[in-house]
Amino acid sequence: MRPVFAVVVFLLITFHASGQQFSVNDGRAIRFYNEGEQLIMEKQYEGAMEKFRDAINREASFLEAYVKISQILITQGNLEEAEKIALAGQSRIKTNKNATKKHEADFGWVLTNIYLLSGEFQKAYDEFQKTDPILDNSFRTHLYYKDIKSRIEFLGEQLDKASTIDKERLENPLNQFRLQYFPVLTADGKQILFTKRDGTGNFDKEDIFTAFLDSTGNWTDPKSIAQTINSQYNEGTCSVTADGNILIFTSCDAPDSEGSCDLYIAYKENGTWQRPNNMGKKVNSRFWDSQPSLSADGRVLFFSSNRSGGFGGNDIWYSVRMADGSWSDAKNLGNVVNTSKDEISPFMFFNNEILFFASDGHQGFGGMDIFLSRVEKGEFNEPENLGLPINDHLDQVALFITAQKDYAYFTELSSGEKDDDRSLLYRFRFPEEIYLGENLTVTGGKVFNSKTGEPIDATLSLVSLTNDSTLYQFRADGKTGEFMMLYPERSISGLYVEKKGFLPKIYNVERDKIQDVKDLEVSLTPVSSGEEFVFENVFFDFNKYELKPESISSLKRLIKFLKENSNVNIMISGHTDNVGSASYNKALSLQRAQSVQQYLVENGMHPARVMVEGKGDQEPLVPNTSPENQALNRRITVRVL
Repeated sequence: MRPVFAVVVFLLITFHASGQQFSVNDGRAIRFYNEGEQLIMEKQYEGAMEKFRDAINREASFLEAYVKISQILITQGNLEEAEKIALAGQSRIKTNKNATKKHEADFGWVLTNIYLLSGEFQKAYDEFQKTDPILDNSFRTHLYYKDIKSRIEFLGEQLDKASTIDKERLENPLNQFRLQYFPVLTADGKQILFTKRDGTGNFDKEDIFTAFLDSTGNWTDPKSIAQTINSQYNEGTCSVTADGNILIFTSCDAPDSEGSCDLYIAYKENGTWQRPNNMGKKVNSRFWDSQPSLSADGRVLFFSSNRSGGFGGNDIWYSVRMADGSWSDAKNLGNVVNTSKDEISPFMFFNNEILFFASDGHQGFGGMDIFLSRVEKGEFNEPENLGLPINDHLDQVALFITAQKDYAYFTELSSGEKDDDRSLLYRFRFPEEIYLGENLTVTGGKVFNSKTGEPIDATLSLVSLTNDSTLYQFRADGKTGEFMMLYPERSISGLYVEKKGFLPKIYNVERDKIQDVKDLEVSLTPVSSGEEFVFENVFFDFNKYELKPESISSLKRLIKFLKENSNVNIMISGHTDNVGSASYNKALSLQRAQSVQQYLVENGMHPARVMVEGKGDQEPLVPNTSPENQALNRRITVRVL
């Protein structure tokens, strides 16, 4: 229970003030009651409760005393006993000839609050419906009444929409520590990272631990993520890119910190975590900066901070990774997501289109609830409450949903005696009725040198051919050449594999069906005279030579290749299928090559670096025996001169 909420209940609940007409006439009972009121003023709540009990023992139908005891029990968090007392008092109304509608309203209001605080939402809704019509009009002006009424109306919309979830505690060897929390996973679900702490004492520090799925589908024994990451200071509340190669985490009170808690970044290179660096003043402040969430490819960072310039206590902020690897000045996410209260624990889903976060500033069930905000045309939409039973009357702090949209991972706190609290890792099947966008395919592969077979740390960019926006960008590991890529289900996209000094490899994802290849092998050829590559994703209408807009992504990357290799001149060759006369095909293929040449020259390339030729149907890539093969033969190739 949230103490502030209980205090508000205590202050604003409707009672008869001393000096008013009571439901009983016994002077001694009334004196006990007034003495209890005085003790409340002195914050001696246990003594006050005894006085009210004395009043009830003297007069069993003393309705106001029952209400007062229930009220105090609410503030103490003893909701079960508060309900018992309130129901006992409510049962006396029928036999008390002095009872009024106001007494009925008092008990109804007490019970409404008890049921809200205990998460018995149907009871709270029903009790409010009976009580609201008989509340005093003056009471309806209180802000607290308006807040409760708003929550009840929200419940009325939500009660019939409740999902069914089965919480599943993660099995050994996970959950072997006293405290483990804030779980995150890589996109393939084969690595889990979490914050581990052995206790709540000042000397019980936080570390980042990780485990992997073995060949049998079981988790390995959790280990410290790396000696270069964990130190004598606190490291925790982390986020990792989909491929597990970029890590951002929180560290508090480190010597190089900008404030109380700062964000640090570390990169995995050639399979080894490098030493982390403070993200600097553009991201961190002299205030609390924590709870990071990286977009799937690590190009955008979301985090929570209580720095000045926000809308409430804690707000969600973001920073963008620039082309040179630096990070932009952090900006507030705005007042669609942030409120005058607290927004914490952001999590950007793998499709970069849905932001999850916890808040007590948007309409919820009590405490912190989990919300999502959908991104449309670059703007965050009004947050949606995830509903029952994901949210309830308690605080929900964070949620992590897998790329496959099958499971949501979270932490659950269990309280025991003698400071024996534990926090454990759980998961549940994420409700299908909460739409998370189109499906994502997670696959991987290797990039290697076609001449030597050595791995290459190439950059892989998945680009929407519709609007030339980069959907994801990952880097292959320099030690193994391995990479991970995410493919949206209905995206029309191209995959560009690039490394300075090598010819690019370009795929049309849908036509080449590479999203279905589990271990894609990408060979890059070193730049050398006579080497050639197929210049994919350059599109023309049938019998036309004008470039279609979907060609822009590939054209820009060819310009990038020429700028990176300034001593390279190229021959652009146009090719057609075998439909039509040879002379016509040769002329059309030349015109198409010239269209590419014209674009390059108009965008800064010297004409002498870009030669063209039309090959027509003279050099088919595959036999022209099917429409699919003919499509492959209609192409542009680029040869290094």
